[in-house]
Amino acid sequence: MLRLLPKLLLTLSLLFPVLVYALPAQVAIIIDDIGYRKSDVHALYLPGSISYAILPHTPYGKRLALQAKAKNKDVILHIPMEAKNGKKLGPGALTSAMNENGIRESLSNAFAEIPFALGINNHMGSKLTELYQPMAWTMQFLRERNLMFVDSVTTNASQAEQVAISFGVPSLHRHIFLDNKLEHNYIRRQFKQLIRDAKRYKTVVAIAHPHPETIRSLLKLLPLLKKNNVELVPISQLLNNKMATINQQISAED
Repeated sequence: MLRLLPKLLLTLSLLFPVLVYALPAQVAIIIDDIGYRKSDVHALYLPGSISYAILPHTPYGKRLALQAKAKNKDVILHIPMEAKNGKKLGPGALTSAMNENGIRESLSNAFAEIPFALGINNHMGSKLTELYQPMAWTMQFLRERNLMFVDSVTTNASQAEQVAISFGVPSLHRHIFLDNKLEHNYIRRQFKQLIRDAKRYKTVVAIAHPHPETIRSLLKLLPLLKKNNVELVPISQLLNNKMATINQQISAED
């Protein structure tokens, strides 16, 4: 019976497309850059299934990661990666000068600090994510540990998600940044775009940051999701749904 379930769901979706279409769209919102400021704790009190990306080896990172875990929130590591502008990366960074052992050691140290993290996304990385070899070493590490990858897409030429897929690493990518400008009107416009994209594409990943302006805006804007029949879910659920859909498609083709 369990083996027949994916085909049964596919058949139902074909017979009753209106019912499938009526299911709520889903979005995941990741709050990046957690760890340097004590005030980052305010991001943990946002309502709903917000996910958190913690910078490794930062003054408050481990403490805030533990608090997020205690609230049953998804926690991933926000791994600094080399940028084209040469901006300072901070501890735990991956660079193009590293060999495979260097990348694996740096990632191992980050996960030793926060071992319950579900995977990683990239902090900056406009240079490194365009390079195949360091991304391949990174994805090999993640695959060995059954971890996820979320491409923050800091460059349109990023290879990261495609390399993750080729290595069998469960992966997603960022669709929209909510707070590139720290103005409520801008964040509100981005949030409304998030809702429009969710209704159109059904699954969307958004990234924001623990700025006071962002937190204040999100507290006002998050209730709009339910009003628009959009469900806020942890990043892991969005990824699990993607993998389930892929498995259903594979089963239907067998």
